[in-house]
Amino acid sequence: MYAVILLKGTERYARERWEQVPDLVDYEGESYSLRAGPRQPLPTDRQWDPVAVYAPDELTEEEFQELYESHRTHVAELGLKY
Repeated sequence: MYAVILLKGTERYARERWEQVPDLVDYEGESYSLRAGPRQPLPTDRQWDPVAVYAPDELTEEEFQELYESHRTHVAELGLKY
């Protein structure tokens, strides 16, 4: 299984568990592309599944990086070391 984080906006995200991580997905009527991962986090005090991060397909790489950073403090998977 993969831990999937869908960055929906600066205040919104979704967390899912999927068996596959395709390059493009339709989620709640929006098109998302795989932007990071899947990556296996380094060991911590708990077991983590590989993490894949999706963002709206229309975002530029710079916009994605800003969105990713805005979520790092409150989405545990984004703050892990890889």
